[in-house]
Amino acid sequence: MKKQEEILADPVEKLKLLLDQGEFELLEEKTEGRISYRLIYLMNDAVESFLVLKNCRMTGEYLADYEGKIETELREYKEENVKSETGFGNHSEKNKYILVVHQGDSVCTLMFTGLEEEVHLYNYGTIGHFWVKRYEYLRQLEYMFAIIRDKREYLGERYCNRREQKLAALADFPPLNYTCYPAISKEYLVERENVWKPAGQALSVMEELLKETGDKQLLRLVRLYAMFPVKILARYIAMQLHRTKHRKVVQLLQQQVRQAAKYYPERKFSGKEEKKFREQRKRAQDCAREWEEKGYRVDIFREEPFTVSRDSVEGKYYVMIWKKGFRNQKVKIEEIL
Repeated sequence: MKKQEEILADPVEKLKLLLDQGEFELLEEKTEGRISYRLIYLMNDAVESFLVLKNCRMTGEYLADYEGKIETELREYKEENVKSETGFGNHSEKNKYILVVHQGDSVCTLMFTGLEEEVHLYNYGTIGHFWVKRYEYLRQLEYMFAIIRDKREYLGERYCNRREQKLAALADFPPLNYTCYPAISKEYLVERENVWKPAGQALSVMEELLKETGDKQLLRLVRLYAMFPVKILARYIAMQLHRTKHRKVVQLLQQQVRQAAKYYPERKFSGKEEKKFREQRKRAQDCAREWEEKGYRVDIFREEPFTVSRDSVEGKYYVMIWKKGFRNQKVKIEEIL
């Protein structure tokens, strides 16, 4: 079995990883009469990455809107065998690849000479998705830690700054992850093994942050959880995280996420779409100002589509208003239309 480092260093191994996971989404682009082909590798609010098929030509038809099961077969040929067996080109690369894609009764074949990575990193620090109600500020943190972890796992640490490498570990801290505060509905969750046991550096990173806030009570609980990583303790710590007396911990985590993400550019849109974003942002700022004048703390979040392979997400803004709860810290979400 290949090591994770070997997979991340080799685009072909990344392609095999995609195929093993049953993932396959091909993009065709026409430029000056030529057609280029890319496979979506990782798409989330932090990154849009692709595997570019070099010198690719396709036979058959790829069904972009097909929603059934896709079966694939990747074949690799050495230079001395490729011409006789496939009649496929005279390029200088040593290896040639043939990828056969079955979509029901439809079959297409992609023939290419290699793969290149294309990676675009974006500022995700103020992205907000409010799919699940109650304690939305904790669910946003769960989502952020998950997409940072995915970026590290699928692209490697060279695409993550030092702060991100630490925050990615918190995706494996159960009191803050999908086990207690899922950002998406249960039917879309993919559970990992030993879900109540913190993994990797999760505990050490959390302890370091708690020391920074001076929250000794929560620090003692986390250290106890390190000795006894059981569900009841994880749930109890998760409950403490929405207590008003521990709000500094949540505020620090949010600050850490925004600091980690601010070095990346924001997605750019054009024409009417960009104008709509500007108008919504202005309304969000006006709404936030009104609440601030009333003495409330507010945060502005945005939701935006990908720049490539557009999904159903439409650009919009949200204002998160922090309520002054006596015992529990709660928020109100206003969608800016």
